[in-house]
Amino acid sequence: MLKNVVAVVMEDVHPFELGVACEVFGLDRSGEGLPAYDFAIAGARPGPHRTHAGFAIDVPHGPERLAAADLVVVTASSLSADYPAPLLDALRATVERGARVLSICSGAFVLGAAGLLDGRRATTHWRYTTDLAARHPRTTVEPDVLYVDDDPVITSAGTAAGIDACLHLVRKAQGAEVARAIARRMVVAPHREGGQAQFVHRPLPEGDGESLAPLLDWMRHHLDEGTSVEQLAARVHMSPRTFARRFHQETGTTPHRWLTGQRLLLAQRLLESTTEPVDAIATRCGFGNAATLRHHFGRRLGTTPLAYRRCFAEPAAAVAVRV
Repeated sequence: MLKNVVAVVMEDVHPFELGVACEVFGLDRSGEGLPAYDFAIAGARPGPHRTHAGFAIDVPHGPERLAAADLVVVTASSLSADYPAPLLDALRATVERGARVLSICSGAFVLGAAGLLDGRRATTHWRYTTDLAARHPRTTVEPDVLYVDDDPVITSAGTAAGIDACLHLVRKAQGAEVARAIARRMVVAPHREGGQAQFVHRPLPEGDGESLAPLLDWMRHHLDEGTSVEQLAARVHMSPRTFARRFHQETGTTPHRWLTGQRLLLAQRLLESTTEPVDAIATRCGFGNAATLRHHFGRRLGTTPLAYRRCFAEPAAAVAVRV
């Protein structure tokens, strides 16, 4: 169920990230046939809270408001080593009773301080992923994704990635059509491809040659082919070792992980928009067979291809799957 939503703010809250939660869940779109959420803003205490932009906002609720929420969205603020204990207690209680929590950008540090990231996968803004991993060594930090859904804990990368995570959760809880309609109102893509590694500034060492962008484009168009690091390195006339180093410099990840991510994105699109059998989709995406596709779906997305299709297939595809 997704009905009651609370956005949590701290001192020095970032207005844009708070605005993401307000825009997705705080507007009444019931006149358009869309769900209306019981939306509220809460903090460690009621009253004025600073924003990092220099103005203040009035927060009407304290941490007790979280007790009624189906979803708590923890917005970004300045990093701290000492978050308010009553708020951390309320976040832990939220998860313990079966509700979800979602962080935007540095909000992941609040979830980490509450112990909610221990033993889970998570992400945050690329500038802070190393810090998050250092503070919370029991967390598997994924630096090259827009969001991580480790239900009931969802974490997202910087700023606009919060939109991606919120719309993903709407799709998961209320269906693809609701998410698409909200995205249309917001004039954003209902589902962005790629990861935050593409936004990281990674200057190339002088004299190391041209960008790998043409190779990345070739790889996207040949996902069904089994390619090794040696074969990819040969295409750009590098040794495998030099190629692996350059690839990480440009993408923030390894060739294998990058390829797996691109193959999963293609599989998601095909599951959403076609009625092809899972085995055929696995072959088209370069996984070889349905078992391998299911393995990577479970590891990266926490679900199965068939369950994903049931949730997110476009209406025509969904009807065709059922008959």
